[in-house]
Amino acid sequence: MITLILCGGSGTRLWPISRQLLPKQYYPLFDEGSLFEATVKRNAPICDSFAIAANRDQAFIALDQLKKLGFEGKNGLFEPVGRNTAPAIALIAMSLQIDEIILVTPSDHLILNEDAYKAALEQAKAFASEGKIVVFGIKPTYPETGYGYIQYHGNDVVMFKEKPDSERAKAYFESGEYLWNSGMFCFKAGAFLEELRLYAPDVYSTCLAIHKELGGAALLEPSKAQMERIPSIAVDVAVMERSKNMSVVPCDIGWNDLGSFDSLYAVAFDSSKQNAILAEDDPIFIDSSHNLILAAEKKKIVLIGIQDIAVVDTPDALLLVHRGESQKVKDAVEILRRERSPLLDSHMTVNRPWGLYTILLENDRVKVKRLTVFPGKRLSLQKHMRRQEHWVCVDGLGRVNLNGGEMLLRRNEDVFISAGDVHRLECVGEDPLVVIETQIGEYFGEDDIIRLEDDYNRD
Repeated sequence: MITLILCGGSGTRLWPISRQLLPKQYYPLFDEGSLFEATVKRNAPICDSFAIAANRDQAFIALDQLKKLGFEGKNGLFEPVGRNTAPAIALIAMSLQIDEIILVTPSDHLILNEDAYKAALEQAKAFASEGKIVVFGIKPTYPETGYGYIQYHGNDVVMFKEKPDSERAKAYFESGEYLWNSGMFCFKAGAFLEELRLYAPDVYSTCLAIHKELGGAALLEPSKAQMERIPSIAVDVAVMERSKNMSVVPCDIGWNDLGSFDSLYAVAFDSSKQNAILAEDDPIFIDSSHNLILAAEKKKIVLIGIQDIAVVDTPDALLLVHRGESQKVKDAVEILRRERSPLLDSHMTVNRPWGLYTILLENDRVKVKRLTVFPGKRLSLQKHMRRQEHWVCVDGLGRVNLNGGEMLLRRNEDVFISAGDVHRLECVGEDPLVVIETQIGEYFGEDDIIRLEDDYNRD
């Protein structure tokens, strides 16, 4: 059995923690690591291998976290543009043997009862071995309006239901005949593709054509034009809601999709402190309870006379929201989107395939970054037309390629790069290379990079 981890989505309801270049599944919310890493760990004892479906600009994060845990993603799809879940699953299924069992799971869900989860997987695997399309249904604990529902009888799916209003959700919950749709599925590759061919033939045929164009590779990197040919459709709509070959595994696995700060509060609440705390430094609470504190950096946070508030603090944004109102974060995100705010794109520290950089200072005259290049890694060969750069080595050993010539860059040494100079920076030592980069010019955007040679196609 192979685990296909779906890494799409930007997690806008968890802004400002979740950003376009570092969505919630990769963010280290808990001491144990990211939600993506937790997904890998709980499936590793059960599955033989992993496949990743991810945005091309974020795929390296998934691969790095997978490698850190001792695994490889030999199968995968790196999308230049998303077309929802049905095409992603189809393209990867086409790279597998028809009898290979696929466990499809989102990368950003929390599961607390792993023993019950393993038991559910074994049951699902048995149904999938018989050719069934299996959905995992979560036993509801309250009448939630934000999830789709599955009407069921035993292990038979009666009908899928759209997200209900509050009155209908209450009726579903009280009837005992419905489960939440978890978004996790299990099936043989061939069984899924046959259902897709039957119920969404345009998606099937387009994916098949593109898969052939890509040479049937296990690791697929289609072009933007190729992906845009595929109809955008969720797997629930394309197959699950139409298939007559469905089975459901009812689960009570401590499942939470962490889709809002309210759901995060429910998971992190500490009864001994009467607050939920996800921060390096313990906050001070004076006459304050039932709050969520989420701080991205070591900073002392003090609450006095505050009740039922989520405080989400990052270096470049601060969110305060009443508990019960956190679904409205998406409204704030929409305002920022209309303002074309860079706060939706990235944090002050940005992960790249070669390492990471942190913005230390930025105004209309200068931009200062700290670059950390990992051993054996290098930036693209590039030039800028609207800025100059000054590099000062703080630690490590680097090699600079400048207009065809090469030089070593040691601690406390520097190099100046003029607009139009062709340059590249590489770490050649055993330790990370740390460089302070000062940009001076008329424009400091990341799009003022003309890449001439790129190891990653996305750095």
